[in-house]
Amino acid sequence: MAGETNLNVLLKSLKPSLNVGCFVFISLKDITQIPREDILFEFKEAEGITVILTKEKADEFNFKYEFVSSWITLTVHSALDAVGLTAAVATALTKYNISCNVVAAYFHDHIFVSTKDTDRAMEVLGEFSGK
Repeated sequence: MAGETNLNVLLKSLKPSLNVGCFVFISLKDITQIPREDILFEFKEAEGITVILTKEKADEFNFKYEFVSSWITLTVHSALDAVGLTAAVATALTKYNISCNVVAAYFHDHIFVSTKDTDRAMEVLGEFSGK
């Protein structure tokens, strides 16, 4: 099933969903000590492997992190080649001085915002679909 590419349809259909918990980004050279089921996301960079996992798991493994975030899923099925969705979301959040880290997965885009900005970010994203 192909994802949506029309920006107007995407924005009206965002339906942001807040995932339970706090999440952190860490960078490691080797991730073999982390069970696969504990890894939410991983991406290999030249400097190391970026991993997103729950703050609880990071604390359990004694990993250091700098940014504690909330995870918001944009439940619309966006196409990987859709143009403008990330820009529109980032621009809307920027108006309220909310930083966002976006992870695009196959079916949905996922936004990570500072836990202190969670409620406002949900309001701003909800405004796209009139909620």
